[in-house]
Parts: sequence; structure tokens; C-alpha cells
Amino acid sequence: MISSEEIIEIAKQTLEIEAKAVSNLKTYINEDFVKSIQLIYTIKGRVVITGMGKSANIAQKIVATLNSTGTPAIFMHAADAIHGDLGNIQNEDVVICISKSGDTPEIVALLPLVKNLGNKLIAITGNVASVLGKKADFVLNTYVEKEACPNNLAPTTSTTAQLAMGDALAVCLLKLRGFDSADFAKFHPGGALGKRLFLKVSDLYPNNEKPEVATTTSVKEVIMEISSKRLGVTAVTENKELVGIVTDGDLRRMLQETDNITSLYAKDIMTSNPKTIAREEMAVKALQVMQSNNITQLIVVDGKKYLGVVHLHDLIKEGIV
Repeated sequence: MISSEEIIEIAKQTLEIEAKAVSNLKTYINEDFVKSIQLIYTIKGRVVITGMGKSANIAQKIVATLNSTGTPAIFMHAADAIHGDLGNIQNEDVVICISKSGDTPEIVALLPLVKNLGNKLIAITGNVASVLGKKADFVLNTYVEKEACPNNLAPTTSTTAQLAMGDALAVCLLKLRGFDSADFAKFHPGGALGKRLFLKVSDLYPNNEKPEVATTTSVKEVIMEISSKRLGVTAVTENKELVGIVTDGDLRRMLQETDNITSLYAKDIMTSNPKTIAREEMAVKALQVMQSNNITQLIVVDGKKYLGVVHLHDLIKEGIV
């Protein structure tokens, strides 16, 4: 059983080894990398990425990153490719093959098949002198001195380097395509980041109750309205226009000041000029207003017209917080 100190030291060494390997990749960014970017950017087809073992796992992640940032890509397992899946490759596609050694049997068997199809081939390999390195049109060098594994066997540092090179490809292509936050939202409509970019207040408040009282509503009725609508607040309106709000906090302060509430009305305890937000504002803007003012709900308005309430819980539920 190793000690806590040893565990911490092993973890630190692993991160240092991998960080050094990734940093060293900068020395391998050359004209082949530039030409690979230019090729992928100009093709009419997709990027087909293949590999074996752990390299195949990395290939799948790079495919996901490319697809989510505007570059169409598909994954093709190298073993499946030589047993029927080669048909995934279309005329306008470019193929990226990932292999640390570059001499894996399935990879070696796949290379002439890809070349016969006439598709351009990009290698991501730690051995530029390998069969893959020699057969590829362009080579992205991901050489690492050693794996983080103490036996120098388990793919650790090498797969980290492959992943980082894939990210470098994706980011360069993203920049070339002018892929911005609006594009990101289109590709990630269900994710928290996407929601921050497209979800509006109008998507949230209609799902809530609409607490509302008049200026002449008794405090007892105000309390009942707040309790029944369960938002911790009620709007105070005149002719459907917002004139103030009463919150749980207002009620607590009232009770600290007086025991006689029978003669009090909403207008006597309301907060005038409350914080509001327009229905077409982004939900993330509502969050910013709540955070900056240390409040948990906002009144939604259209001009002066009262529409409803958006609550912090709505934003939490959507994963924006």
C-alpha cells in the first residue's frame, strides 16, 4: 500500500510528463500541419478519422470536436475498415489515420486501400519513419519521449499528445471558418453553454405562476398570493402596469416593524421601481442582474406591462448557473 504522499507525487509526475510532451509538440508544427489545415478547409467532403486501440478512442473524441466546431467528420475503426467499412470513405473525403507506432498491422493493411481510393491521407503518429509516416501525404508528428505509465507501456502521454494535436487542428479550422458563439449555440442547443447563448427570458417565465396584486390589496391577501404562487414575490400593478413588488423580505421587515397589519395594503409595504427584465433579453442576462443585485427573482416586463416572473431556480434548472 503506497502512502498519500506517494500518491500525490505520482499524480504530479504524470501531469508533468504529459505537460512537457504537449509543450514539445510546438516544435513539430510545420508546413505539413499548415497544408493539412488548408486541405481540410477546402474539401467538399468530410474528415474520416481512423485508428486502433486507444488511438481509436482519441479519434472518436477528435471527430466529436470537429463536428461541434463546424468541420464535418466521421469515425471509422481501422479493423472494421478492412472488413467492409471502407465504404464510409467518399470521393471528396480526407482521411486522418492516428497511430503511435505507425506500424500497427491493421493500419498498414488499410493504407494502400485508402491510397487506391485516391483520398488524401494525413498521419498523426509518433514515428514519422513508420509505414504510416512514409505513406501519408502529410504527417503530424506526435512523438513523445516516454509514456507516463511507469512501465512505459500503457498509452498515456502518447494519447494526450494525439488529443492535443487534434485540438490544434480543430481550433485552426474553427478560426478559418469564422465559427462564432452564435454558430456554437446552433451546434449545442441542449448543452449548458449553448443555452447561455440562445435561451431567452421568454422561454422561461411562461412556465411559472403569475403572482399579482393591486395597490389596494390587503397585506393578508398579499401573503396568500405570494404563498400560493411559490415564487417568493408578487407584482403590484395598476391597470396591468407594474408599480412595485412585494417580496418575502418585505413581509419579514414589515413584521419586524409592526404587529398590526390589518390596516396595511400592498402599496404600504411594496418596493417601488423594482429590478425588471424585458422578455426578449437573454436568460444569462437575467442571471447577471440577479447576481449583481443579490436577488433571486426578476419581474418580466414589456415596457411597463407586467408579464410574469423569472426565478433563479429556472436558470439553475436549465443549467445556466
